[in-house]
Amino acid sequence: MLSRGPGRWAIAIPMALLALATLYPLLFTLNVSQKTRREYVLDRLGLTDRLSLDNFVAAWQTSGLNTYVLNSTIVTVGAVVALLVLGSMAGFAFSQLRFRGSRVLLLLILSALLIPFQVIMVPFFRILGGIGLLDTHLGLILAYTSQFLPFTIFLMTSYYSRIPGEIVEAARVDGSSTLGIYLRLMLPLGRPALLSVGILNALFCWNDVLIALLTMQSQDNRTLMVGVTALRGQYSDNIPLFASGVVIAALPVLLLYLFFQKQITDGVTAGATKG
Repeated sequence: MLSRGPGRWAIAIPMALLALATLYPLLFTLNVSQKTRREYVLDRLGLTDRLSLDNFVAAWQTSGLNTYVLNSTIVTVGAVVALLVLGSMAGFAFSQLRFRGSRVLLLLILSALLIPFQVIMVPFFRILGGIGLLDTHLGLILAYTSQFLPFTIFLMTSYYSRIPGEIVEAARVDGSSTLGIYLRLMLPLGRPALLSVGILNALFCWNDVLIALLTMQSQDNRTLMVGVTALRGQYSDNIPLFASGVVIAALPVLLLYLFFQKQITDGVTAGATKG
């Protein structure tokens, strides 16, 4: 035990410092959000001595955060549903069905993971505008689906490939069609991976700024993260109000992570073990 003590401290101390560095910006922003404008100007780094929701109420009512939250919810839910349906179907096909060119097609899909969005955003913008879907919820849902679908297919294929093929063959012998196998067998068995991938994709979509900023051009259609970014210029003379908007934007993501941290961790290694 003594010999292992220094090794444990050598790991614990850097991890504690990393945790502190991660939590400090959130705690600092939360502290600033409790101050009045005058208190912030007089003492930016000092701890506040009061707890108040005034800045949060003002940020919600005067900056359109309620509209931004609704927009983010619509596009996030729509994109996650589309990603789970398409990703699970593709994962089932690539892992359990045998058809000509499946390996090549899977490699082509996965190669999209190597292409940053910045490389394709100009043609992407032109195509979306050409079909009349710029500045629409449907356009942003399709943008998120196309951007995150290769990642979803990769994880679902990895997970479904761990399911023994004998189970699928037994279902075929019992008279199940391919669609029946997918609906009655693969979806229930893939529920842990679907939950993990759904949470990860929800975080990706909710936190995105670049794609939403490129797609949603009008103020009424902004997502929450784009709207909060715009608050920095709108309330440059009232930093506590801006900090309140940042906390409101971060709160759903923080709660999602706290409640589903095990599923998020499992999603990163989906398919490493049998479901």
